[in-house]
Parts: sequence; C-alpha cells; structure tokens
Amino acid sequence: MQRRDFLVGATAAGVLAACGAPTATNQPALTFSGANLALGHRLRKSGAHSDADFPAPTETRHVDVAIVGGGIGGLAAAWRLAREGVDDFLLVELETDLGGNSRAGQNAVSAFPLGAHYLPLPPREAIAVRELLRELGALHGEGSRLADYEETLIAAAPQERLFIDGWWQEGLWPTHRVPANERVQYARFQAFVGELRTMRDIHGRRPFALPLELSATDGEWRALDRMSFRDWLQRESYSAPGLHWLANYATRDDYGTDYTQTSAWAGLHYFACRGDGKESDLDGHMLTTPGGNAWLAEGLGRRLTGTGAQRVIAPAMAYRVEENRTGVTCDIYLAAENRSVRVQAKALIWAAPLFLIPHTFVNPLRAWQELARRSEYAPWVVVNLTLAAPLMRRTGAPLAWDNVIYDSDSLGYVVATHQAMRYAPGPTVLTWYRALHEPSISPSRQHRLFATDPHFWAEAALNDLARPHPEIRELVTEIHVHSHGHAMIRPVPGTIWDPARTALKRGSRHIHFAHADVSGLSLFEEAMHRGVLAAENTVRRFGLRIGNALG
Repeated sequence: MQRRDFLVGATAAGVLAACGAPTATNQPALTFSGANLALGHRLRKSGAHSDADFPAPTETRHVDVAIVGGGIGGLAAAWRLAREGVDDFLLVELETDLGGNSRAGQNAVSAFPLGAHYLPLPPREAIAVRELLRELGALHGEGSRLADYEETLIAAAPQERLFIDGWWQEGLWPTHRVPANERVQYARFQAFVGELRTMRDIHGRRPFALPLELSATDGEWRALDRMSFRDWLQRESYSAPGLHWLANYATRDDYGTDYTQTSAWAGLHYFACRGDGKESDLDGHMLTTPGGNAWLAEGLGRRLTGTGAQRVIAPAMAYRVEENRTGVTCDIYLAAENRSVRVQAKALIWAAPLFLIPHTFVNPLRAWQELARRSEYAPWVVVNLTLAAPLMRRTGAPLAWDNVIYDSDSLGYVVATHQAMRYAPGPTVLTWYRALHEPSISPSRQHRLFATDPHFWAEAALNDLARPHPEIRELVTEIHVHSHGHAMIRPVPGTIWDPARTALKRGSRHIHFAHADVSGLSLFEEAMHRGVLAAENTVRRFGLRIGNALG
C-alpha cells in the first residue's frame, strides 16, 4: 500500500495546508495521544534478562496479589478481588489513565471515545458482564428484553447507515442496486446464522458462545479455525459482493484484520455469538455513551478507590517478572521518578498483552513464550474531529450514530453527541476509526506509519470524510489523533484453538493470565471473563482472606 492511499497530493509536513485544507485563519487545533512507545521500546531493548537500562530497585513492597495491566482484564480482576473481599492487591499500569482500549477524551463540546465505543447487549453466557451492568444500574432485570436495560444507554435510532454509490442507505447490509440473486445469498447466510444461534450440543453449548471458552467443542466447528473467513464463504458458494464486503467489514471492525487473514471460526463468531435465533427485541441493540466504553472502565475502577490503601501505581512498567517457590518477584520502573521498586507477591495476575512475556518474564514456560511470539497485533488510529455545526443533510438516510463508507479502508465514524437530548442541533464530535488491516502492510511499514507526524492521520480522516461530507473542512475546529500501536490480537487462522493457549489459560502455581489475548479475541466480554476467572482462580488457589463475597 502506498502513502498516497492515505494522503493524496500532500507531504507529511504541513499536510493540513494541502489539498484544500483550511487556511491559517481557520486551521483546526491538533492534539495527539497514544501508547507510551518510548518506554515500551526501552523494555524490548532491555527486558527481563538485562536490567542495565533500568535502575535497581530501592524499595520492596509485599502484597498478596500483584496485577500488571490496567485495561479491562486487569480492572475486571481487581473488581472481582474486591468483590471477593480481598484487600491486599496492587495494580500496575503503563499509561497514566486506566481503561486500555476503553478510555475517553473530553473537550468543551463532548466526551469522545479513544477506542472501543459500544457494548452489544450481553448474551446469557456473559455472566460477569451482566453482574457489572447490574452494579452500574444499566441492567434492572434478567436482560431478556430491551426494557431491562437503562434506556439512556441504548444506542438511539437511527443507529447505522452506509454510504454507497453516492447514497446513504439505512443499515450496513448493502442493498442499493443489489440484484435479486445476491439478496438470495444474503437471506441464506442470515438463515444459517440464525440456525447457529439456536444449535446446542449435548452439553447445551452453542457452537459460538461469548465468552468463547463456553463454545461447543465439536471438531466440526473448531476445524473452521484452520481456514480463512473468505475461504469459508467461497467454499459455501457465497459470491455476493455485498456479503463479502460485510464479512470483511465485520472482521476489520471487531478484530482489526482483513477477512482473508481472519479465522473462519472467528468470522462466524462475530455473527452468531449473540442472540438466540428467535424473534427478540434485543437483536442489534447496544449500549453506548459519548465517551464510548469509558463508563464501563470507570465502573470497574471504582473498586480500586476508597479503601485508604494505595492500590494503583501508574504510570509504571513491570520490566522483570520471576516466579519462585514462595511467589512472584516483579520489578517495576516508575518513569516519572526514574526509580524502580520491587514487589513481592503471593500471586501475579498478568493482564498486559502477551507479546510482552518474552521481554519481561524470567524463564517462562515454553508454551507461553511460543504463543506470545506467534501472536500478531492490529494497530489502530482513532481521530476525533470537533465540528462547529452539524453536517449537512444529504440524500438518503439521515445522520446515524454509526456511519460507514462502503469503498473506504476506514471503518467510518460514530457521532459522540448522538445520545444527547437536544431541541436544536449544535457543535458535535465525530470519531473516525482506521485499523491497519491490509495484508500488504508489513510490520515494519506499520511502525513507520505510526511514527508519522499526527498531521498525516488528521489529513487521512479529512480526506476520507470529505467524500460524503464536502463541507467538513469548513466545520472542523479541533482534531485529536490517538494511536494504538498494538490495539488488539489478530485471530489469524489456527490461533483461536492453538493447543499452546491451553497452557496459558492454566497458568502456573503463582501466575494467572487475565488479558483478552488469552482468548485470542480482543472483545470486552473476553477481557472481563479472563480478568474475573484469573481473580477467582487466585483466590481459590491461595485461600486469600474472603470478606463479603458480593460487597
């Protein structure tokens, strides 16, 4: 892929002044945020087997449980430990803010997501997610009907639209000028997905459940993990361009991966893991806020405060982890203070990405290290554009919460202010998503793109959105670019049911893993499940002091 695919007729420097961009008098303010790449690269250079690049620990702290990683997996583990009455734990996070891919930004107009922006209504298997929603007041009943959920959190209509052939159509299934024979294929695929949702094995398990660990173990289904989603569609005689586009959009949206490189099992999981195949008013609905999923991360984080004990160290980086006979030693670098502390814990819950294991762990199990080295990650860029006024109304379906462009490498944009109750329209924020999903982009090319001046990505978003919205350059007042260098693990063929993943799920005597990477799908429900399971296994193994179990 060439640079011009992102930036037509402009250079990396001063790109906002090119291609008809605003003049100096109306040039939008540009801000940038992202992962702490400098510290991460320092770890890769030094790591567990050489501490020359980090100061020696000058302080030792003793805790029952150390949690490394403050994304959803780590927060869920801390949430569960606190609910189980375990007080003596410490969470270490590389970034200043907790939440991982579920963080948010804020300006004078609105909060806006920096990553994940919605949570589909959880299936019955997602017990921990339902517990959290009840605790946060978002779920008032059993969750079997729409009325059980807090109305203000349900994505308001119109929910989705697609820009295709110069026309906005309602929904994401391409229907504009689609011939009857292709619509027949749509119906056949939708009927098959409905069957998958109603199927149960002899143990009552669905072929594709969420959390995925609760899926049926039949070899027929798990064999789909060894082929790509596109190959499966072709094998089943699906040739409709619209269906192939939607399949590719789905895997890019949830996994940051082209459907030619996505496990067919993961592809079908996207469509079949929610709903029960019966008529229900829950289908297609999701929970969202202007700040995306930040409200969920903040809800989990409430259990970390109010006890009087310091439970969070951030920003800080675990750079050496060693398991021994009595527990785990974890050396942590405090970048702001340029010093290190040593944490001695009875147990460690690792809720950071798997790719850090070879650089951090001393003598990790071979299966852990091999799986970590084989794991591939999808980089993402999220661009939030603040507009002085609403977009113009054009042909077709009206502005929706989620707005997708058919022939774009982006995933389109969501409207942060869509949930606001307004008598008159006003300024708004559009959140534009771009995953580097193309198979042609090598890891080295990805690195170079992420090292590019943020102006590059600001212009990429403006160029993309100017096609359906030519007026956007005249409306934009602020642009915030946020990068996720290793946003989510890629479910490439053969990885979901990789035998090495079993060893990771089992952990060791003193170590349990809580990141969504353990499942192989970067979904909120998977991270929540892994965090809760790691906490429960830790409590069970060490008989830690239990208070009010659901306090």
